[in-house]
Amino acid sequence: MQTQETNNPYRNKPLFIALGITALLLIVVAVLYISQSVEMKEVVEEMTVEKEILTEEYQELALGYDSLESTSDTLNIMLEQERQKVEHLIEEIKTIKATNASRMRELRKELSTMRGVLKSYVHQIDSLNRLNEELKQENKQYQQQYTRIQSSYRELEGEKDELEGKVEIASRLETAGIRASGLNTRGRSTDRTNRIDKLEVCFTILKNVTAPVGIKPFYVRIERPDGQLLLHSRDDLFDFENSEINFSAMRSVEYGGEEMEICIYYDVDMGELMPGAYTVDLFADGANIGRYSFELD
Repeated sequence: MQTQETNNPYRNKPLFIALGITALLLIVVAVLYISQSVEMKEVVEEMTVEKEILTEEYQELALGYDSLESTSDTLNIMLEQERQKVEHLIEEIKTIKATNASRMRELRKELSTMRGVLKSYVHQIDSLNRLNEELKQENKQYQQQYTRIQSSYRELEGEKDELEGKVEIASRLETAGIRASGLNTRGRSTDRTNRIDKLEVCFTILKNVTAPVGIKPFYVRIERPDGQLLLHSRDDLFDFENSEINFSAMRSVEYGGEEMEICIYYDVDMGELMPGAYTVDLFADGANIGRYSFELD
């Protein structure tokens, strides 16, 4: 009886069923684990590739900032700050795990923001460059205009100097009828040097409406045949060509621009004269207005 119960195959059937179910479960679990491992590996690979792509995009962004340069010191400081920020983020991407999905999303969002900032800087620099170019063109125009004004001013100065020269020439007094002779003590004309008491020099000032009017000094210089200037004092000086020279005699008269006759006298000292040719030079307004020669015996 006992032998029959022990050899009954149906008595162990539940055990076999349980073992089969367990084995089946283990197989399913193993399949699921392998499947999930494969999927996880693929996800990690995809996230690694995304990390590499993100790194390259940040590096391209860094190159974009490196290519920017501005003439504005303030703008250059801001650009340098952005460059440093990009470099810091690149270093961070290299160190974080590819599976850190939340931080990767933040970095992707930050990349989009920084690209927008880069575009704004590009726009600002372009605008600044255009403004600088416009200012350069305006400055060039101003320089050209200034050069033209300088040229015109020099031309006007030249014309002014020329006109002043012409006016000076036109205002210079002219003489006519110059004559000179010796006078004795009675005021009679004589050519004998030992009888001459005075030398008389007379001349006519022609009409000149451009000459300065008013009290005007006229100077006369008389040179002897030996070139010696007749004079009474070394202090008798007048201005001529930026220097002072001696005169023999002078006379101040009121000149109104009309023609007039003038005579100037030189008192002769005893033994001062000698026979020969004498030269007379007339001066007024700092100019030599006439020359005349005469003979004494």
